[in-house]
Amino acid sequence: NFIEYTTYQEILYPKQGFITVVRLNDTHRFNIGSIASIVFANENSDNWLNDEIIKNYIIDESHVTIPQLHGMYKGDRSRKETLVDYGFRLPSALDNRPLMFDEVSRASPQTIFVSATPGKYELEISDNVIEQIVRPTGLIDPQIEIRPASSQVSDIFAEIQKRVERNERILITTLTKRMSEDLTEYLAENGIRVRYLHSDINSIERVEILRDLRKGSFDVLVGINLLREGLDLPEVSLVAIFDADKEGFLRSEGSIIQTVGRAARNINGKAILYADKETGSMKRAVDEMSRRRAIQELYNQKNNISPRSITKKINLEIVNEKKINDNHLFGKSISSISEELNKLEREMMEHADNLRFEEAARCRDRMLYIRKNFHQISLDDGISLEGSLQ
Repeated sequence: NFIEYTTYQEILYPKQGFITVVRLNDTHRFNIGSIASIVFANENSDNWLNDEIIKNYIIDESHVTIPQLHGMYKGDRSRKETLVDYGFRLPSALDNRPLMFDEVSRASPQTIFVSATPGKYELEISDNVIEQIVRPTGLIDPQIEIRPASSQVSDIFAEIQKRVERNERILITTLTKRMSEDLTEYLAENGIRVRYLHSDINSIERVEILRDLRKGSFDVLVGINLLREGLDLPEVSLVAIFDADKEGFLRSEGSIIQTVGRAARNINGKAILYADKETGSMKRAVDEMSRRRAIQELYNQKNNISPRSITKKINLEIVNEKKINDNHLFGKSISSISEELNKLEREMMEHADNLRFEEAARCRDRMLYIRKNFHQISLDDGISLEGSLQ
């Protein structure tokens, strides 16, 4: 839906010449490739879209996406108004903005919202709500137990040991970063293989941690609000929610349903809510999941379906590739590693000169990775790599 290469020729060639047209075309096609592959481009390409409007949308995880669409314009406006008020940007900077939510709605009159926990907006404007409760695998929603929060640490320790014996995984969600850190430290000191998923971890590291959980490098993953949408972990049979009776965003009805759903891929799926009282959000969440569970069980009985856990291949390619690429650096001299860095820098500049920015970015990331992971390695001659790099 972008303007064609011929448009560049017609507009720019008479004024700028052939080289400029070719260079702009390469940049243009790179942006299109970025949008097609990762749905993102560094440059603002909205002005170059043609007038063809997409008539239909499917919005996945709408309970998260809709609030994000609402906040795009307001967040951008608030940030830029401050810059304009203090003279850091021209007032025209406000014109380069995301769409308002009303503009998004008008551009797409026909929309399908997909969510396990649809929000108020979706339910109000939808003509029909279609429930997809029955799963092809026959799996039913996890059993839910409510246990006292006063003994949650000792109780979850016993539950972890049961799951570890069956080679199953456990997710634990807490309310605060401090609580996650303390719980992770306690479990590790008592012989549990545990990791902590926190907000400082980037997307690639997060994928690797989840992959390590699936393949059994550790058994327990502790987090705060990172164990909700988009986690497909068939090996997880237990989800524990600490302090479930603390009302708020992290313990709302939707958050509880989403978090408990992480155990819905395993036939032994179970959720434990640790609470000293039953809040309104807890009751609504438990009632809704009990309703779904009853429908699923009845369907399985009528159709003679035996539930079975989801089987999903664990993709180890990224991790293995990194290990293969890194192993040859260990034990190398300073000069060898410096030569590797110089080689990567030359390749990065060459790719950038030829507008191959993806390859250039890979070289850059590789250089940063080497500097980060090898700068403290003591080499044969006793000099650190960091000194050499400086």
